[in-house]
Amino acid sequence: MQIIQHTVNTPYMVGPVHCYTAVLGGELVLFDTGPPTGEGRRYLQKHIDLDRLRHVVVTHSHIDHYGQSFWLSQQTDAAIYLPYRDSLKVTRDVQRMERMNVLLAERGFSAEYIESLRQMLQRNVLFPPFPENYLIAERDLPGHLGIEVLNCPGHSQSDLVYVGDEWAVTGDTLLRGIFQSPLLDVDLEAGGRFKNYAAYCATLRQLAGLRDKRILPGHRHTAESVDAIIGFYVAKMLQRVEQLRPYRREENIAAIIHRLFGGTMTEVFHVYLKASEIIFMKDFLDQPQLLRDSLEAIGLFDDVAEHFCRAVGL
Repeated sequence: MQIIQHTVNTPYMVGPVHCYTAVLGGELVLFDTGPPTGEGRRYLQKHIDLDRLRHVVVTHSHIDHYGQSFWLSQQTDAAIYLPYRDSLKVTRDVQRMERMNVLLAERGFSAEYIESLRQMLQRNVLFPPFPENYLIAERDLPGHLGIEVLNCPGHSQSDLVYVGDEWAVTGDTLLRGIFQSPLLDVDLEAGGRFKNYAAYCATLRQLAGLRDKRILPGHRHTAESVDAIIGFYVAKMLQRVEQLRPYRREENIAAIIHRLFGGTMTEVFHVYLKASEIIFMKDFLDQPQLLRDSLEAIGLFDDVAEHFCRAVGL
């Protein structure tokens, strides 16, 4: 079975994004869509037979990965499959924004900043329109396609990995040479904050099961080693934790950002990313054994043991 990588330019700081096509069960499937830009649409029209397209499968609903879903739902007969937790963001959008405001206020962010972030999100900077008729990937993907769906939150709470016999489309969960800030978000099922750190520790065990697969990432080069990517990510996080450790008991995240960066970090989304990263690392400092247990379970703790000990102050 041939799976084809398509690389589409984006106007975002992440750079180009990869989408993939394959004929599965006799039907043309597109994994991720690229951004909602004119260039992105022209690429899809030129390189993919949209008349034959039957399934559009999204790894997670960030603008560079699912931005063309709405347009494809209008232009083709393809079924659109989105992650369940992303569907909650649509059906419970007002509730989500109210809870997000509370989370940020509790962590020291001003009403002015919170309103700026709300306006950014409302302008669909992160989440352009969802297709009106979409299906849930975890539940509705037809069995004859032969796709296994793995829930792998960490980068975001909705991340899915799609696995075939010899390959895995991994979205943003396995990116070579990148430390990703897991996004601060609310848990619309359990209430409160979504615990990205605990989710990522569980995800590590899932990702280790992909060692024999051809990894098809959302950005950059194809991953040659799952272990190398996990090792890089974890080591980088632990190195940054060393800088954060003096602030581990400080609950005012806005104040921590100001102390670390002075007044140099002012762009609304960059502040949001940094706040997400700091909360993730503070969760680690509260429960370091959770990460150690996952790394030991997949045989990778020894590779980062020195960083781990320094991060926790041993």
